[in-house]
Amino acid sequence: MRAFTYERASSPEAAAKSAASNQDAKFIAGGTNLLDLMKLEIETPTHLIDVNGLGLDTIEKTENGGLRIGALVRNTDLAAHETVRRDYGLLSRALVAGASGQLRNKATTAGNLLQRTRCPYFYDTAQPCNKRQPGSGCSAIGGVTRQLGIVGTSDNCIATHPSDMAVAMRALDAVVETVKPDGDKRRIAISDFHRLPGDTPNIENALDQGEIITAVTLPAPVGGKQVYRKVRDRASYAFALVSVGLVLKDDGSGRIAVGGVAPKPWRVDAADAALAKGAKAVSQALLADARPTDENRFKVVLAERTLAAAMDEARG
Repeated sequence: MRAFTYERASSPEAAAKSAASNQDAKFIAGGTNLLDLMKLEIETPTHLIDVNGLGLDTIEKTENGGLRIGALVRNTDLAAHETVRRDYGLLSRALVAGASGQLRNKATTAGNLLQRTRCPYFYDTAQPCNKRQPGSGCSAIGGVTRQLGIVGTSDNCIATHPSDMAVAMRALDAVVETVKPDGDKRRIAISDFHRLPGDTPNIENALDQGEIITAVTLPAPVGGKQVYRKVRDRASYAFALVSVGLVLKDDGSGRIAVGGVAPKPWRVDAADAALAKGAKAVSQALLADARPTDENRFKVVLAERTLAAAMDEARG
């Protein structure tokens, strides 16, 4: 691990201003992803800004009946929260499916959204990777691709986003609240927060330099049934081959987000509209632009079957 300097931020604005003044600075809270990346010298920040003391660890009702979740709320506390379990069960289930209890005790809401891909070529610093070193190439293309993306990818990157929580947040229409270095506040729809790779796989989200997440808000609960279903290579604490977050309202309409298949939680309006037509129609809409490899083509069928199972569960 390389040498770095360290400070404890006194406010979100101060943290953002400090990060903006140093291109190589990183925020640290739970550190469950960042510290691993630093040990491997994938991330090499020269300055760490500790944000744990900023008081962003509360869960509160909003004026419109929704929920505001502080950026530093630990995954364990969020999954166990009474309101989350009652009104946003999809989120609670996704969090519990995502990691071990030890990791959930440390991992934060903001950090979960910002975690980086687990593509093996990203983690192997001997291999070219456009996420790690822009313009170097993508070793995954033509390599081992079983775990990698089939939709939303580009000729520069086929990595997937690893977060279970983000899939639930996408299905629940969450909004990310931030503070910029100049003190301005911003609200970013979760649909716009994560970016597709295109020609710049190294730019993974909509945050500006120094901008810090302060909270994630959920709209008022819509009722109905919520299901999170995850298929993985082993029974626990593995990243998804395919995951499905489903909100099925009492009137039969709903929202579907899928993980394990794309560089961001994947949701398509046409798929939501096709819910009444069954899993095949939903899957076709979701994966209309899929470009699977020979090794991960099975994900197309697996996505349809996982969708069908989630829909059957929601409908009883």
